[in-house]
Amino acid sequence: MSSQVVRCYDETVLNQSFARSFAESHGLTRLFNAPDAAKEKSPFESVDFDNKEPYRPEWDDLSTLFALVRQRKVTQILEFGCGFSTSVFALALALNERDFGDSVRNMLRRTNPFRVSAVDDMQEFVELTRQRADSFASRIDFHVAPVRMTTFQGRICTEYESLPNVCPDFIYLDGPSQASAVGEVLGISTRHPDRLPMACDILRMEHFLLPGTLILVDGRTANARFLKANLQREWRHEHDVEADQHYFEMIEEPLGIWNRRQLEFCLGADWRSRPLKPVLAATPRS
Repeated sequence: MSSQVVRCYDETVLNQSFARSFAESHGLTRLFNAPDAAKEKSPFESVDFDNKEPYRPEWDDLSTLFALVRQRKVTQILEFGCGFSTSVFALALALNERDFGDSVRNMLRRTNPFRVSAVDDMQEFVELTRQRADSFASRIDFHVAPVRMTTFQGRICTEYESLPNVCPDFIYLDGPSQASAVGEVLGISTRHPDRLPMACDILRMEHFLLPGTLILVDGRTANARFLKANLQREWRHEHDVEADQHYFEMIEEPLGIWNRRQLEFCLGADWRSRPLKPVLAATPRS
């Protein structure tokens, strides 16, 4: 084994260990009674259409999501596909409300802030996520909608049949399953293990989004490239290759005084130049 391969392996193990320590110190691991995320994951797990078991928590991803919501002072989350991340979002938003609630309500124009709207087509996973969320479930608005094959500007893709009517400052794209879409377009469907997820929901709502909105695409690189090729407004894009995550941030000029206030309060005056990937602090904030 080459020294470079050994070094990459050692760095991966170290990063996973730190992420687990971060998750423990910030209370994320206490949210679930679940298997250790270090257990080997099958490369076919995400395309096993007969699998009805929820995926294991991945502490590096969950820690990143928690840190992102906290460090950006996120007020409203739109999540495509519910799961362990939904509870982590709810916890992070509860802490944001504790620390920033008065300022957000007094200074910003945010209706019913510090909530996560989770969209999913699988009622059984919604109920499992609702039960798992426990004391944070009241902070989550679940939206169940079927997924269908469709087109966006002539490109074949999928869409949810309805979406929650919210204005998020953070969007997390981790659904739907490619097996969920009903129907076909020109005989093509994502319901094939060699196909890829290809959702267009964010593209349809792009012109309603505010400058400063962040999109995180978890995996789904083909879908991220589809977004990048079809987004029409001004975005900056970063690909975290190691984590297999794509970040998109809208960097247009603020739309007005309220949007400017939100940007400066939540992200700071230098928000366009700050890194998109959050820093994992070793100890929780008081």
